[in-house]
Amino acid sequence: MRHVFKIRKDYYAGGLMILIGLVAAIEGQNYTIGTLRQMGPGFFPVALGVLLIFLGLLIAGTSLGESADGDDSVLPEKLEWRGWFCILAGPALFIIFGKLGGLMPATFACVFISALGDRSTTVKSAAILAAGVTVFGVLLFAYLLKMPMPVLKWGLS
Repeated sequence: MRHVFKIRKDYYAGGLMILIGLVAAIEGQNYTIGTLRQMGPGFFPVALGVLLIFLGLLIAGTSLGESADGDDSVLPEKLEWRGWFCILAGPALFIIFGKLGGLMPATFACVFISALGDRSTTVKSAAILAAGVTVFGVLLFAYLLKMPMPVLKWGLS
C-alpha cells in the first residue's frame, strides 16, 4: 500500500490536463453558455474543459499502483533538443508567416518545421506532409469554414 501514489509521467500528464480543463471551464463561464439547442460562445470551452478534467482524472488514475517496468523518470535519458525546438518553433512560425503571408505559407511552415523534429523524418517526407496538410487546411478553413484569414497575402497590410 505504500506505493499506491507513486508519481510517474501519467500522474503529471493527468494533472496538467486537469489544470488546463479547469482554466477552460472557469474562463468559459465568463461568456454566455446557452443551451444545447442554442449554444452560446461559452458552451464549447466549458464542455471541453469538463471533458479535459475527466480525461485528466482517467490518465492520472493509471499512475496509481506500482510501476510494471520500473520506469519512474519524467524526463528521457537523452534529451531531444532538436525535437523540442522544432515543435516549439512550428506555432511561432505559423504566427509570423500568418501575419506576413497568410494561411497557406503559415500552415506549410508550421507543419514542415514541426515534422523535422523527428530524427527519422527526411526533408522530402516533411515537405510532402506539409503540402498535404496545407492543401487540406486551406480547403477546410478558407473555403469550407470561411475563416477570416487570407490564403495568400504579402506584408503586414
